[in-house]
Amino acid sequence: MIMDLSMATSLNDYPKYHSPKKAAPFLPTNKKQMSDLGWKQCDIIIVTGDAYIDHPGFGCAIIGRTLESYGFHVGIIPQPDWRCVDAFQILGPPKLFFGVTAGNMDSMVNHYTSERHLRDTDAYSPNGQAGLRPNRASIVYANKCREAYPNTHIILGGIEAGLRRFAHYDFWSDKIRRSILFDAKADLLIYGNAERAIIHVAHVLKMGYSIKSDDFIYHMSGIAFICPSIPDSYDIQDSSSHPFSLNLQNPSVLIQLSSYESIRENPRKLSHSTLIAYQATRPGAPAIIQKHGNRWLWVTPPVEPLTTEEMDAIYDLPFARLPHPMYKQSRIPAFEMIKDSITLMRGCFGGCSFCAITMHEGRTIQSRSEKSVIREAKAIQQMRTFSGYISDLGGPSANMYMMNCQKPNGHLTCKRLSCLFPRICKHLNTDHQPLIRLYAHVRQINGIKGAFVASGIRYDLALKSTEYINILAKYHVGGYLKIAPEHCVSHCLKLMMKPDIQLYDTFENQFKQASKKAGKNQYLIPYLLCAHPGTNQKDMFALAKWVKKKGLKVEQVQIFLPTPLTLSTGMYVSGRHYYQEDKKISVAKGGRARTTQKQILFSERG
Repeated sequence: MIMDLSMATSLNDYPKYHSPKKAAPFLPTNKKQMSDLGWKQCDIIIVTGDAYIDHPGFGCAIIGRTLESYGFHVGIIPQPDWRCVDAFQILGPPKLFFGVTAGNMDSMVNHYTSERHLRDTDAYSPNGQAGLRPNRASIVYANKCREAYPNTHIILGGIEAGLRRFAHYDFWSDKIRRSILFDAKADLLIYGNAERAIIHVAHVLKMGYSIKSDDFIYHMSGIAFICPSIPDSYDIQDSSSHPFSLNLQNPSVLIQLSSYESIRENPRKLSHSTLIAYQATRPGAPAIIQKHGNRWLWVTPPVEPLTTEEMDAIYDLPFARLPHPMYKQSRIPAFEMIKDSITLMRGCFGGCSFCAITMHEGRTIQSRSEKSVIREAKAIQQMRTFSGYISDLGGPSANMYMMNCQKPNGHLTCKRLSCLFPRICKHLNTDHQPLIRLYAHVRQINGIKGAFVASGIRYDLALKSTEYINILAKYHVGGYLKIAPEHCVSHCLKLMMKPDIQLYDTFENQFKQASKKAGKNQYLIPYLLCAHPGTNQKDMFALAKWVKKKGLKVEQVQIFLPTPLTLSTGMYVSGRHYYQEDKKISVAKGGRARTTQKQILFSERG
């Protein structure tokens, strides 16, 4: 049991708030449902930009059910009408706080294509209806919660808020924006996997403490907040120098990034600040500060990764695995896509420069036990809607299950941005046997006709196990396998922090041989990226030639989208190499320059 305000080592150390009761069929979305559960008031209310689907593939359901398991009364307000304050009062005021999230996706990515065209559907809404959430939903929702109940704590979470925790580039307005905390006027931001931090905050607040007046937040992990000044007890390291020597093992110092104002005046500083943030975003590292006007943004280091036991406890919670009954016969596309899928792990150590997973879920792979996965597979098999096939056994990268650094405290001290690039680290465990065994046990479950791997795999990692490739091709590919070479030109791949194209060719050959041996006609679907910083038209002609030569089916071509807090976005803004900051690179900006690269690929391949 926690006896002070420090974060507990294990989630099991926190007590239950209310007396244990049977889990709600669904978390309440209005006062009648709350009353039916015998509650007078919600302790916590989650406001989300997604439809409410009580399934472990949706963040608000995971956080809601996790809080419920600790005895908190949790309500959910899904997709409220942001033009009306009454929509935020449908459950009354929360006793402890509002938890605000834009949903599983960034609201701007949800609304707009990489060409800034408005999308006409929303996969996370009933019947795919667009327009049920506002632009920059985290900001809008938080301000409406404040309008509805001025004295209530407001905590931001989710991928939209988490990746905007620092001053950042906003592609849609083509401006440097300040940390989202300042515009949302929230009390706290929880970034990354939120379970540890939100459980701790909930318990501290129920003990009577306040985010606004007590200093326990300075000693938490995985959060960001605004403070008027920096306590004198800290030493400050100014990271704006080139190069900056980062000391990750001295938590008594603070790492100061370039201020919001200086980045706005000189966007080149964004690339350097992003690199420092990447290197410093590790458990136990010093906190990061950034000045905004006369106030400071304070970002504490990430929480410790969840243990296998903690992951099991979360995914074993009593999810209904269905949309809330309020949606009746409405079809929610995102649910249809993942309803029969199973998350094996969180995190990714690939470190692709255009991907935000490192800064959201972290580099450390947090895996569930085989028993927990089997329990979920059996639960899916019992669902009335089950088709007989598990649609995905995966995670951010499907073949990183149970893999991590074998060096003692390596995840705390290593400064590498990727465990796979430029070559696979010698300290990385690359054993695919736990995953092979897991696949075999899922296949043995009665009533399951098949289980596929729909998440992308890292082919450079898969090449460490011919047996894995054979098993994958024989049992777990339904005709095609998604894979992401992204490009074929060496200097483009290096800027993306992707493996050399020869490794793709090697994997392709092994996969074809394995498929033929299994008596199956299967192929790869390559994901390709154009207009990434450092990629020019000549490179796209080379890619088109490569695609044509290999006879590939090119269905997934994405124009690079500069989302907040990625190394690639820093390069896009600065026109400089992410690590060699004096090295200029070409950047395709403007709609015509960006779309031309995609057009080259399609016009030249036929």
